[in-house]
Amino acid sequence: MKKRQFLHAIAFAAATLAAGSALAQATPIKFQLDWRFEGPAALFLTPAAKGYFKDAKLDVTIDAGNGSGGTVTRVASGAYDMGFADMAALMEFHANNADAPNKPVAIMMVYNDTPASVMALKKSGIKTPADLNGKKLGAPVFDAGRRAFPIFAKANNISGVQWTAMDPPLRETMLARGDIDAITGFTFTSLLNLEARGVKAEDVVVLPYPQFGVKLYGNAIIASPKILKENPEAVKAFLAAFAKGMKDVIGNPAAAIGDVKARDGIINAELETRRLKLAIDTVINSANARAEGFGQVNGPRLSLMASQVSDAFNTKSRVNPDVVWNGSYLPTKAVLDVLPKK
Repeated sequence: MKKRQFLHAIAFAAATLAAGSALAQATPIKFQLDWRFEGPAALFLTPAAKGYFKDAKLDVTIDAGNGSGGTVTRVASGAYDMGFADMAALMEFHANNADAPNKPVAIMMVYNDTPASVMALKKSGIKTPADLNGKKLGAPVFDAGRRAFPIFAKANNISGVQWTAMDPPLRETMLARGDIDAITGFTFTSLLNLEARGVKAEDVVVLPYPQFGVKLYGNAIIASPKILKENPEAVKAFLAAFAKGMKDVIGNPAAAIGDVKARDGIINAELETRRLKLAIDTVINSANARAEGFGQVNGPRLSLMASQVSDAFNTKSRVNPDVVWNGSYLPTKAVLDVLPKK
């Protein structure tokens, strides 16, 4: 009897040691989102929930964010290894912080087109970009659409715009009340937020930047130079696991929202499913994304964006497109084949 107990103890110890060893082999990665746990967060929460990161020997922690600028700064500070941020915010950081020792780099494009748009109520009479001349626009000062508005204005000969700044929760409220004529914001964020404030979708005019001469890229996965140098295989494994999850999310957005709900129980699942589908349809599975390939960028287009951001954001130095992007960590084309066939 004692011998059997002894053997059981040895077996248990061996199993515990093996489990501990397996856990020790998992590379920890701290990941910062660009925003709250809303529909698009499923892009990262689903591969985590399905164990794809774990299967890749990664221990990934995903935290909500409060804007792309903050995400870039936190990855640069070393507080996070990787993140999800607007490409323009990354470019701005590079050009304004030339001496920063740890400038993050974009390694996978996710939103091939900027989700930014100008939105107005139809009753305002605004139908085209030309109707924005002399109007009062509102957005938080750090809003991606507001920061890039000079590019939109130049492409559409808009002048005389007056800006009102506010905290994010007040943006759609002020438009609904008529305090301002139009707002900038991510379409899939502001359009649904307006609906939540009693405005019908058919009563909103949406002027998407990509449809009016602004060819900016949107959000990309970014990484610190430290993790790229010290653990390139972990970074490659992360991107492959993410791509696998992307296919699941695109294939069944409603199910993916369950993974978001698990992180934030108070979300409206129906609303966030619509938000996620809108993001997929407008900036992930876009014509540009299908032409360039999911995850990839087009060199001349990236260079044009770098020049436009330098001008619009009035950066201290010109943005160098060659240092903000590194596509060498991307998975194979077969793994990146996540977009539905048309």
